[in-house]
Amino acid sequence: MEKIFTNTQTAFALKSDSELERAYFLFKMIENQPLVRIGTAVTNFALKAHLPVEGLIRSTVFDHFCGGVNENDCLNVVDRMYTKGVSSVLDYSVEGKEAEDQFEAAFTMVMKTIEFAKERDAIPFAVFKPTGLGRISLYQKVGEKATLTSAEQEEWNRIIERLDKLCKAAYDKDVAVLIDAEESWMQDAADDLVAQMMKKYNKEKAIVFNTLQMYRWDRLDYLKKLHEEAKKEHFIIGMKLVRGAYLEKENSRAEEKGYKSPICISKQATDDNYDAAVDYMLDHLDKMAIFAGTHNEESSYKLMQQMKERNIEPKDSRIWFGQLYGMSDNISYNLAAHGYNVAKYLPFGPVRDVMPYLIRRAEENTSVAGQTSRELDLIKAEKKRRKL
Repeated sequence: MEKIFTNTQTAFALKSDSELERAYFLFKMIENQPLVRIGTAVTNFALKAHLPVEGLIRSTVFDHFCGGVNENDCLNVVDRMYTKGVSSVLDYSVEGKEAEDQFEAAFTMVMKTIEFAKERDAIPFAVFKPTGLGRISLYQKVGEKATLTSAEQEEWNRIIERLDKLCKAAYDKDVAVLIDAEESWMQDAADDLVAQMMKKYNKEKAIVFNTLQMYRWDRLDYLKKLHEEAKKEHFIIGMKLVRGAYLEKENSRAEEKGYKSPICISKQATDDNYDAAVDYMLDHLDKMAIFAGTHNEESSYKLMQQMKERNIEPKDSRIWFGQLYGMSDNISYNLAAHGYNVAKYLPFGPVRDVMPYLIRRAEENTSVAGQTSRELDLIKAEKKRRKL
């Protein structure tokens, strides 16, 4: 396969010199684990103490990793990326809420992004987290088949209602919706709900997409089991494949509570698991649609090679590549330049509310081997190219 991801001119075509310098500065900071820990603590303190730091956050880390404070604020970024063939997934990245009014607000915002996407070719997907619609502890209780109180049952019914309304709106407006995966202890309940939505709304094509975190060793078996259900009940499986974003939390909890970790034994085992899921879905593409959410160059090349060998066109609507905004531009923009379907997750929301997401992003970059150094090497190569 031709190695296309080293082309920094294409990767950073939209970045001005000053934006490139800011990216270099941010990744240099993120590369330093102690600095990330100190920065996280200081930022959290400053926000809780209501110190005037939002402007500083907005002009640095926020603007690099986020599209804006609301959906309209994102349009400039959406339109610019689309000039290079890269689509957007507007992601209302407000996390860790616990109150009903906050869940209703998140539901309303996701509904708005579905409406927003309907009007714009540049936004082919909507997205949300299950815990944006209800408490994580309730998902956990339902997943463990525990008996709910009458109040909890009413609360759970409201979660089901919100989820169904969002999926129906996506179906009615022909906008695919990606439903993110979260911690393993809440995921069983979320999986069951999303499977119900697939059965209801994925009769003709994939509108509802679940997410498989392939750093979990049980996910390929889950996919195969769901496929058996799909064959019996005649629905299409939509699946976003990712490696996973809660590794340290998952391992710590398993150790603390004394159960077998759901995480693969090694990075290589995770990579093999991811690639096996891609292969399985390609083998059954007549009944599946893939959103390959990966920052891994090797997995991206493998999927490209598989598509070529199977005579699948780069623009086949059943296969999308996805990366996060502010990361892996060398993958996103070079894939788009070669005609593949590519979408960037574009987080948005009030600066203060999006901070948990940004902190998780920084921590994840420090824990993923090679991720930050690769970003820095690419930026350095582009700076050198521009000088020459």
